[in-house]
Amino acid sequence: MFEKILVPLDGSEHSLKALNLAVQIAKNFNSKITLINVFSVSAPVVMPEPTTLTPPTVPIMAAAELSKLAENARKTAGSILAEGEKRAEAEGVKVEMLIREGHTVQEIVKAAKEGEFNLIVMGARGIGKIKGILLGSVSDGVIKNAPCPVLIVK
Repeated sequence: MFEKILVPLDGSEHSLKALNLAVQIAKNFNSKITLINVFSVSAPVVMPEPTTLTPPTVPIMAAAELSKLAENARKTAGSILAEGEKRAEAEGVKVEMLIREGHTVQEIVKAAKEGEFNLIVMGARGIGKIKGILLGSVSDGVIKNAPCPVLIVK
């Protein structure tokens, strides 16, 4: 029934609770879990008064700094997933890991479609509480766009 389970992890308490439940489901259905972490890095911009001499937005971060920021985000994602892998494998569950860069909802939904997952298990709220209030929560976006059932863990 649930051969392949996708579990988004961001290191929050809610995502770790979701992992624990996904592990129990995987044990009951002899499923494989794929852990996914999506990070996003963009250069901050200064919004000067537009003139004929300046473009409307000017990046204030050099490409090398942005690259370093992305690499640090990728390392953090790897650490979060490694901890999740350790927890799942301690329970005897097979685990794969995905690190994606981009819009969180879009990348989770895309991974679910590409991997033909049967279930997504995720936390009700991650680490971006204020961002979630302003832009709409990740879990809500995944529920609305996922190609498979989504189990939200509070």
